[in-house]
Amino acid sequence: MTWTRREFLAASGVMSTYPLLGGCGDSGMTRYEEAVAALREELPAEPALRDFVRYATLAPNSHNTQPWEFRLGADRVEILPDLARNCPVVDPDDHHVFVSLGCAAENLLVAANARNRAGEAVVNLDGTSATARITLGNGAGIDRELCDAIPRRQSTRSEYDGQPVSREELAALESAATMPGVNTFFITDRGKMDGVLDYVIEGNSAQIDDPAFVEELKNWIRFNPEAAVETNDGLFAACSGNPTLPTWLGRFMFDRFFTRDAENDKYAKQVRSSAGIVIFVAEKEDQEGWINVGRSFQRFALQATALEIRHAHLNMPIEVAHIRPEFARWMGIPGRRPDLIIRFGKAPPLPMSLRRPVKEVIAPIEDVITA
Repeated sequence: MTWTRREFLAASGVMSTYPLLGGCGDSGMTRYEEAVAALREELPAEPALRDFVRYATLAPNSHNTQPWEFRLGADRVEILPDLARNCPVVDPDDHHVFVSLGCAAENLLVAANARNRAGEAVVNLDGTSATARITLGNGAGIDRELCDAIPRRQSTRSEYDGQPVSREELAALESAATMPGVNTFFITDRGKMDGVLDYVIEGNSAQIDDPAFVEELKNWIRFNPEAAVETNDGLFAACSGNPTLPTWLGRFMFDRFFTRDAENDKYAKQVRSSAGIVIFVAEKEDQEGWINVGRSFQRFALQATALEIRHAHLNMPIEVAHIRPEFARWMGIPGRRPDLIIRFGKAPPLPMSLRRPVKEVIAPIEDVITA
């Protein structure tokens, strides 16, 4: 959703009193920015496991729900799904949860590699859910450029500059995303990008017509910095280029301005301003495959960040069950499941999002890895 400040104020009749409204003051934004700066401090030269976990939590995840838990052992970190933080409407089979685990695992591996603790990730089945276990070793530092990009990476939900990326940049993105078990489809042809947009609009329309989807999304929006700092999760309005408002007013305005036509128009402008689209597809449609997709996407995202290329999700066609097979057939992969749709291009950054403190995502001491 993207609203102009004038639309908000004119519709609510508070043009003259807006600066006096609570929940969106300068002090709140200052506190928010201080929290962001502390969260995204540079990794120490000799990190502890908790430092690696902090960098892992900077990974992208659906609605910024942060659906993960970290279990620590001697030179090992296991990342488990926290299904209490899932989104049952938009993600009924927890697909996005396991993609998020893969993103976090790759962040942790990249950070370890850059600090001479070269690691290895293995996906294990823990009951009915997959977990990612990273075992750290010793080795020459690699991935330093990608590690430096971790605290700067963000999902930039804005219009881009409309310019293509260079052939060299595109090759670097394709190389970064290359990973066993994952296929990537890069699209830079404008006609084909419009084809993807058709499915984005179809999926977005279906979601906005679903009251349960709209309510779930609204519940994860943080309309002002105070609310964002209080929870350290969710979608902070400013991170999408929207004005900040008191929660009561933000929820009221969301109901007025979050419409099918407005959202479809926004996505049309965003896709047409992008340099390209990449679609990630796991070779195996299971939790391990979804974790692998997350790892592949995260390396793409970090390489893009290192090149000052922005990215954002366009997952509507894969989130609506009856549209997903149609989209797969359009892609030429009938019977398979597209996992992520990501647009990319050049644009200024937006405000960074928050994450929960490390102490809140580490499993209790009795759950440490002992074997």
